[in-house]
Amino acid sequence: MSAAERLQPVVAATEPLFSVRDLTRLYGPDKGCQGVSFDLYPGEVLGIVGESGSGKSTLLSLLAGRCPPDRGTVSYRGRDGQWLDLYSASEAERRTLLRTEWGFVEQSPRDGLRMAVSAGANIGERLMAQGVRHYGELRAAGLDWLSQVEIDPTRIDDLPRTFSGGMQQRLQIARNLVSAPRLVFMDEPTGGLDVSVQARLLDLLRGLVRELDLAVVIVTHDLAVARLLADRLMVMRRSRVVEAGLTDQILDDPQHPYSQLLVSSVLQP
Repeated sequence: MSAAERLQPVVAATEPLFSVRDLTRLYGPDKGCQGVSFDLYPGEVLGIVGESGSGKSTLLSLLAGRCPPDRGTVSYRGRDGQWLDLYSASEAERRTLLRTEWGFVEQSPRDGLRMAVSAGANIGERLMAQGVRHYGELRAAGLDWLSQVEIDPTRIDDLPRTFSGGMQQRLQIARNLVSAPRLVFMDEPTGGLDVSVQARLLDLLRGLVRELDLAVVIVTHDLAVARLLADRLMVMRRSRVVEAGLTDQILDDPQHPYSQLLVSSVLQP
């Protein structure tokens, strides 16, 4: 199924889940991001690609509420159907969103896991933030999610530092998804992993995103990752989005000279 076919029913059937207008934060000439606008729909995966220093990581931090913009708005439609202006919300409201309705998968799992507590405790922590206190329920969820991310459930009491890098990344995914978020941000989730581990992780991610109908914003420098996961792409260069559209259209027929250069240098032999 093409990206266009995957995207069409989602867009036609729903309101946006996430809306961004004129989002800007600059650290110097062409450093940061400026003038970014888009809507994201339930179940849709948006990929942000570009070379190092293009502004994609700054943009992701702004979208997730980790730093304030110079101007622009980020709005999210919650489970109750009400829109929340992210930067008008209190710090407590933003933290609650990140623990419940949102998730954030870090490039380095060590930044997204609590390395001094067990795998099961890492998974259960987000459920506890939602008010779950029954030990049996927390442990059952931990066992279930370890299985879902292809980690031996008998390792539920092991510390993450005893896991391989690929297992740590899968544990971080379980930690984020256990609370049934509606929107997940991913920062180079396959970065630093060898090719075989990357392939296994990508297959897992693709299945979970579709099964759980997640909306995802993923930053990656790897266009093969973008093709596999993303319905739409935004190509960034020098803090600006230079091209946006369906993934297949951009990767098969890029229009902007920079997109053409990026695709030809990475995807062609």
